[in-house]
Amino acid sequence: MSKISRVVKLSQRRGETMVNPLHKKSTGRLISHARQVCEVEAEAIVAMSKRMDSTFSDVVQKILACSGRVVVCGIGKSGIIGRKISCTFASTGTPSFFMHPAEAFHGDLGMIKKDDILLLISYSGETEEILKIIPFLKENGNMIISMTGNAGSSLAGISDYHLDISVEQEACPLKMTPTTSAAATLVMGDAITVVLIKERNLKAEDIARFHPGGSIGRRLLTTVEEAMVKSNLPTVTQKACVRDVIGVITSGRQGVAVVVNKQQHVIGIISDGDLRRAINKYENILKLKAEDIMTKNPKTISKDLKLYEAEKVFNSYEIVTLVVADGKGKFLGLLQLYDIEKSREERKYAKL
Repeated sequence: MSKISRVVKLSQRRGETMVNPLHKKSTGRLISHARQVCEVEAEAIVAMSKRMDSTFSDVVQKILACSGRVVVCGIGKSGIIGRKISCTFASTGTPSFFMHPAEAFHGDLGMIKKDDILLLISYSGETEEILKIIPFLKENGNMIISMTGNAGSSLAGISDYHLDISVEQEACPLKMTPTTSAAATLVMGDAITVVLIKERNLKAEDIARFHPGGSIGRRLLTTVEEAMVKSNLPTVTQKACVRDVIGVITSGRQGVAVVVNKQQHVIGIISDGDLRRAINKYENILKLKAEDIMTKNPKTISKDLKLYEAEKVFNSYEIVTLVVADGKGKFLGLLQLYDIEKSREERKYAKL
C-alpha cells in the first residue's frame, strides 16, 4: 500500500476531511472570475441607465395608451429574454404575448392586430428573421419599438422608437456569448414593466388577479382566517402550572401556549423561548405559574388580513407565530410564518 493510500485510509478512520491545497487555490480563482462577471454586467447596466432619455418615456406613454397588445419578438437568446419580458408584461397588467419571428413569417403574422405594438429585440439590429416581417408591420400600421445594441442598425433605423441596450463588452472571456447584452436586455424590459406598474398605480390586489396561482397568489388572495390553525388550540389559564404549560405546548404542536381568561380573551403567550429564559432565570420553574413567565399582551392580528399583510407583521416584529383575535381580543386561532408559503395540506403531502 502506498504512503498516500495509508494517509487517506487513516484520515477516513478518524473521520477527517482531507483538504487539497490546490482546491483552495482553484476556489479563489473561480470566485474571482465570477465576481468579474458580476462587475462587468453591473457596470453595463448602470451605464445603460445613464443613457436613458425621453425615448424611454415616450415608449412607456405609448404602451400605456395602447388599446391592443404588446407583441414581443426575438430569436435565440434575445427570444428567450423576450419571452420573459412578455410574461412579465402580461402578469402585471399589460396584455402581451411572444411571437417567434420565423413562425411569424410562416403564418403567425395573422395574430397581429392593427392596434398592437411590436417590441422587436435584436442586439445586432440585423437579424434576418426579424427584418423580414417589417414590411408587413409597416403596411399593417403597427408601431415598432426596437431594442438593439447598434443605433445605426437596419432595425433601429426603421423603428418608431429605439431603446439602446448596447454594452461595452460581454462578460464572456471570448467576447462572443451573449452575457452582458442579455442582462441589459432583461433589465430594460424590467425597467419598462416597473414604470408601467407605477404609472398605473397597481396594488398587490391587482397583481393577484393576474397571478392567482403559486406562492404569490397565495400571499395576495388568501386571508389569515383561511390559513390559520383553528382546532386543538394550545390554551392555558394564567394560573396554570408550568408543567401543564409544557404539556399544552407539546400536544398543541405550535411551539406556543396562549394564555386566556374565562372569556377566552388573549392576555399572554408562552413560547419555547419564554421557557428557556425562565429556566435560566429561576431555580425551579415547575413551581411557577403561566402568568410568571408569559409575554403579556402579545401582538395579535385580524382574521381578515391577507397573508401578504400578515407577512409584514411577522417581519416587523421578527416573530414566527401570530395570535389571531377579534376586535375584542377573543382568541380565534394561530398563524405560523411557514403558513404564508404553503398550506398545511401541501406541506403534509410534500413529506409523503
